[in-house]
Amino acid sequence: MAQPDSKKIFFENLSGAGKAIAVLTSGGDAQGMNAAVRAVVRMGLYVGAKVYFIHEGYQGMVDGGENIKEASWESVSSMLQVGGTVIGSARCKEFRSHEGRLKAAHNLVQHGITNLCVIGGDGSLTGANLFREEWSGLLGELVEQGSIEADAVQKYSALHIVGMVGSIDNDFCGTDMTIGTDSALHRIIEVVDAIMTTAQSHQRTFVLEVMGRHCGYLALVSALACGADWVLIPEMPPEDGWEDKMCQKLSANRAGMKRLNIIIVAEGAIDHNNKPITTEYIKNLVVKCLGFDTRVTILGHVQRGGTPSAFDRILASRMGVEAVLALLETTANTPACVVSLCGNQSVRLPLMECVQMTQEVQKAMDEKRFEEAVKLRGRSFENNLKTYKLLAHRKLESELPTSNFNVAVLNVGAPAAGMNAAVRSAVRVGISEGHKMFAVSDGFEGFYKGQIKEIKWADVGGWTGQGGSLLGTKRTLPAKHVDKIAEQMRAHNINALLIVGGFEAFESLLQLYEARATYEEFCIPMCMLPATISNNVPGTDLSIGADTALNAIVETCDRIKQSASGTKRRVFIIETMGGYCGYLASVGGLAAGADAAYIYEEPFDIRDLQANVEHLTEKMKGSIQRGLVLRNENCNENYTTDFIYQLYSEEGKGVFDSRKNVLGHMQQGGAPSPFDRNFGTKISAKAMQWVTKKLVETFRQDEGRVFANTEDSCCLLGMRRRALVFQPVVQLKDQTDFVHRIPKEQWWLKLRPLMKILAKYKTSYDVSDSGQLEHVVRNRPKESDASVAM
Repeated sequence: MAQPDSKKIFFENLSGAGKAIAVLTSGGDAQGMNAAVRAVVRMGLYVGAKVYFIHEGYQGMVDGGENIKEASWESVSSMLQVGGTVIGSARCKEFRSHEGRLKAAHNLVQHGITNLCVIGGDGSLTGANLFREEWSGLLGELVEQGSIEADAVQKYSALHIVGMVGSIDNDFCGTDMTIGTDSALHRIIEVVDAIMTTAQSHQRTFVLEVMGRHCGYLALVSALACGADWVLIPEMPPEDGWEDKMCQKLSANRAGMKRLNIIIVAEGAIDHNNKPITTEYIKNLVVKCLGFDTRVTILGHVQRGGTPSAFDRILASRMGVEAVLALLETTANTPACVVSLCGNQSVRLPLMECVQMTQEVQKAMDEKRFEEAVKLRGRSFENNLKTYKLLAHRKLESELPTSNFNVAVLNVGAPAAGMNAAVRSAVRVGISEGHKMFAVSDGFEGFYKGQIKEIKWADVGGWTGQGGSLLGTKRTLPAKHVDKIAEQMRAHNINALLIVGGFEAFESLLQLYEARATYEEFCIPMCMLPATISNNVPGTDLSIGADTALNAIVETCDRIKQSASGTKRRVFIIETMGGYCGYLASVGGLAAGADAAYIYEEPFDIRDLQANVEHLTEKMKGSIQRGLVLRNENCNENYTTDFIYQLYSEEGKGVFDSRKNVLGHMQQGGAPSPFDRNFGTKISAKAMQWVTKKLVETFRQDEGRVFANTEDSCCLLGMRRRALVFQPVVQLKDQTDFVHRIPKEQWWLKLRPLMKILAKYKTSYDVSDSGQLEHVVRNRPKESDASVAM
């Protein structure tokens, strides 16, 4: 396939020849660890290094022997979709002793290993750093004992360490998301969604305990994702008298026609006196004070199990490749680093800085400095907590500011999972800010027909977990009906507009901006939130709904590949949606372990198709039994899915047979993923706060009305690299290909060579974005929401 131009081709400058890299997983397992192992092995082999598995974590390193095995390309096949860690993990007391580390050093030297990639939590990474610091001393001891030759000290003089954090708790400072967290949230939300249906039937209260002995991230984010009534986390113990407040809230929600209550408790939840708050205590409290039928569910190790989510596979694959790059670039003076995620970027941070800050959090909690502990957890955690408080706890009428502004919210374009979470968040934040919120049904079609009504706090209860668009959405653009829309805005005195949608929403906002010259009704603050499975909106790296669609694609690809297990060799050709945007095909291909992904943005011809068939034929002659090829629906008008299927069927005769699948609208359906629920909730809350600020700024006291006609009062809120940014839509016009409805530059195209490298293609890889070593204290820009993730 045609390759994108690359400023830097790393393998010309950074050769791994003569180097030996070992990868191990240590501590608790986490979904996605296998994807990280696979990426390290294949990237290591790709640059010419020898790569070794160390089975059973540090225990395997200490024991040596069969626990340290050389890895081959095929040895990591079919492990991308497997949960846990296939190379095993163990907690090792022996490694904590000097004698244990001496044995480990001897075993590594015997294999010529001086580069270690450690996937684990802060304990595992701290151990690795200590091992690195002691390395030269340990080699000296081994020479004295006669275990190794004297020249080995010079030959293996430095041990290089790169860490990746694998932990479902997301309790490591310096990264927005750790490998396994998103998958654990998937497990929790699947259970909560299932429990909600039975709780509703019987009008029950459910108390759910989730993992997190020292960190409340899973509890907090799952509470945000399901709209729980109450959440208890170790970082923010409830104030004295919380029991009465909680019971009042549960009672008020039931009185407001809500048939169920959900309370989420982190296993390490405590009160202000550091006394544990147990699920049993909460259950007894609710039964005693309210008499509600109450049940307890403890999720336990379910959260660690199952298939990794699309997000975790992509995160782990990106981190694994970055870890190998970091190892190739290290010198004897480079401190041990950890590969982290900041916003939408891989960054490298000094390992011990991250560990020290992680330990500071626990120290702050032990000393009851809880607000400081929340801040130390990072901006992402802090924002999640603020957003939860804003949405879960309704202010009394007397506490609300009286702004007298009317704000309308509507969905435009095709439905996308997470739209409802965004609308719920907008409505509740708007009401908290003192506005009167109006819901517009069926997009701009409903707008000009007058389908506008006030929407209250209770009206959006339970919306976060609903797929599609409960307001209704249409692709109709406003230009033809601009006079009628202006009339409706006058009639309802609309002072601000929030549009949730895809490319049509972007075009609509541009049309409304241009209509300001004729209709003063549009001289108001207007904001758009990108929500489309295609992820084709300019001005943002990610859109609400794309993660849910990716998970649907990846789950289906897993099942399709599994259908061929035990049969003869088979290649599957799968067509994805996305219009002309190849995001779903490319990133879905990376997450599902595809051999090729055909997209419009990267032109290809018959020679490329032939090369791909030959490449697959070669792989299939070995031990590989299944192939996966993704095709974006509009990648080429002549090379259709049928054509590619027939070509592969013909050319693969005698080696493999082919099957095709068109995934269709299943990519648009289903309950939103935890990522989309939270992304929609958080950016919508941020957008409403921007709307409030603009309303205050543009209100003309003398005229008693809002008047906003500057470019910066008509914006799109998008995720750009590490930050959430408000961008005037007019300034995004030059960045847009309107014919094909895609941005002219798309960040994810840089991930395509990564997919090809992991599928054994020779290709160029742009490392201009690869991380220089940064510092924890300054790794987040001021404007950043700090979490593209959650």
